[in-house]
Amino acid sequence: MIEDFQKLTVSLRGNIEVKTNIIVFTFKGQLDAFSEKQFKTFITNTLKNDPQPFVIDLSKIDFLDSSGLGALVQTSKECKKLKIGFSVVGNSRVAQTIKLVRLGDFLHLKATVEDALIYLKN
Repeated sequence: MIEDFQKLTVSLRGNIEVKTNIIVFTFKGQLDAFSEKQFKTFITNTLKNDPQPFVIDLSKIDFLDSSGLGALVQTSKECKKLKIGFSVVGNSRVAQTIKLVRLGDFLHLKATVEDALIYLKN
């Protein structure tokens, strides 16, 4: 487990933790046009050598724009292609944004990391 959040951009930090064979990526800050490339690279580089189910925890994200949503959609499509299970967790602001564009089911949106872990184990 990485104790401190890694600085991905000026406005985005990331952390990785493995919980019972499921990777939990936790991000804080802003997921937007300035950080979406580093967001995708952070996830891709981690899964490159050992693809396994994962959770994207956005509960500490302050701001999510259309570029951030696009990064999540691209991640979802990659997972489908590679047959890797994943789930997204968001705070009320992030969840509202995801639901507003009707991507909740597509991104397997869950309320908590625990709910996402249960979903991926089943």
